[in-house]
Amino acid sequence: MLIEESVPAKQRGSRARQQRLFSLLQSCKSIKQITQIHTHVITNGFTQKNFILVRLLSPFLTSYSLKYADQIFSQVQSPSTTLWNQIIRGHARGENPQKSVELFNQMEKSTAMPDGYTYSYVLNGCAIGGLFREGQQVHGKILKSLSLLNVFVQTNLVNLYSTTGGRDDARTMFDEMIEKNIVTWNSLLFGYFRNGDVDEGLRIFDEIPDKNVVSWTTAIAGCTKSGRCQQALELFRLMQRLNVEFDQVTLVAVLSACAELGALDLGKWIRSSVVESSQFRNEPVLVSFYNALIHMYASCGEIEEAYRVFEGMPRRNSVSWTSIITGFAKQGYAHEALTIFQQMESWGGNDVRPNEITFLGVLFACSHAGYVNEGYRYFRCMKETWGVEPRIEHYGCMVDMLSRAGLFDEAVMLVETMPMKPNEAVWGALLGGCKIHKNLRLASSVAQKLTVELEPDRAAGYFVLLSNLYATDKRWQDVIITRQKMFGMRVKKPPGQSKIEADGTIHNFLSSDLSHRHASSVYEMLNLVTSQAKLQGYQPSISEEELIV
Repeated sequence: MLIEESVPAKQRGSRARQQRLFSLLQSCKSIKQITQIHTHVITNGFTQKNFILVRLLSPFLTSYSLKYADQIFSQVQSPSTTLWNQIIRGHARGENPQKSVELFNQMEKSTAMPDGYTYSYVLNGCAIGGLFREGQQVHGKILKSLSLLNVFVQTNLVNLYSTTGGRDDARTMFDEMIEKNIVTWNSLLFGYFRNGDVDEGLRIFDEIPDKNVVSWTTAIAGCTKSGRCQQALELFRLMQRLNVEFDQVTLVAVLSACAELGALDLGKWIRSSVVESSQFRNEPVLVSFYNALIHMYASCGEIEEAYRVFEGMPRRNSVSWTSIITGFAKQGYAHEALTIFQQMESWGGNDVRPNEITFLGVLFACSHAGYVNEGYRYFRCMKETWGVEPRIEHYGCMVDMLSRAGLFDEAVMLVETMPMKPNEAVWGALLGGCKIHKNLRLASSVAQKLTVELEPDRAAGYFVLLSNLYATDKRWQDVIITRQKMFGMRVKKPPGQSKIEADGTIHNFLSSDLSHRHASSVYEMLNLVTSQAKLQGYQPSISEEELIV
């Protein structure tokens, strides 16, 4: 056996065996070897030796074999502080961070004394699990032992409040700290971006004395999630000019900005930098990077390239499948989207299950392709087969599908019987169907509801749609009444906006915009294209020629 061969017979006393087992545990490279040694720990009566158990538990915790680790820990009669810290830390990073808080509470009732590591680990668990109240309670206990309030514990407190929405508490804790490290700064930075305060987040970013890749990535991702994608790309270009080394996580954030802006050239460069650069050659490509690539290519209209990325992935998760399904659906390839969804259903595995976003993509495909029967079937199987509770967005897709198909009775019945109050998107879907089928009676009724329920600025687009519907039917008096109502409510629809990438630069175009430096050339080409389209038989509808934009 492994142990007998490793310990000479004359040294097989209790202390020698303990030291040898400890040494073997340090050099083990697989869970199988660890379990073999665990057997010898049991047979030699060392199950209460804390220094051995700390080393024994470590591989199980880092490999997320928490059930096995719990079994070992439960047999220990008097765990040391270090052993408690190990098991708390493992659960803080696991699937159920609440367990780390429960273990911490059990530890307080034991003879072991919590130390700075204990508090750091349990606070991290509260942050990961979004356990704000539990974190506050732990904070209160720390204040009773101020000697434990070191930079690591304080940084975990800043991280807790930043992560769970207590931005002001995070700022207060940060300002009280005498010593700060880069992790402290990054935790505070994340809190501001998480709460959507981009301007203050960028101000803090500028103040960070020694920014690292996490600082840059947090700022880029924060700008992207807040819709300030152009600013995110400017930060990335600055990062490059300053020769700050980026990683794949940074590039995932940048790819998200590329997807929103249609910056295909930069997205392609990022892909080649990861595939070809020596910087990334010796590390595996993250699944999240592949997912971001799929989203970027699909958003830029390169759906075939998105599918090639998907096909070439060595491992896929639910986000991978959802990204390609949604990409096909939004590009008008409903059949392909549903085919891939069927493949996903039969794929199996805990890490590949349709979620709420997956079904949004599926229902979107059914809606835009007119697959009413399929849409009903997938809507039912959401809860019946996969346990996914339909949200208002899913009901909105169903209303859109029925309205597009002209099934207004069914659409209205669904709106009236849905378990939550319909929002503007649901009413807007119904109004969109009215436009397609010129159902002015229902459109007027829907617009009336929107007038009552929405703020004027949010209702603007629907008033415009209704006015254009009246114009299509040459009901000019109703057009005038609708416009007068808009004027009386001070409703003004923000102009439509388009973005295109040319030679690596993103150009923005507003409807009826004359501010672009090449505006005269743009309108000259637009008129040429329109003239050519008319020669081919195209006739713009009255609503397309309306002045309300």
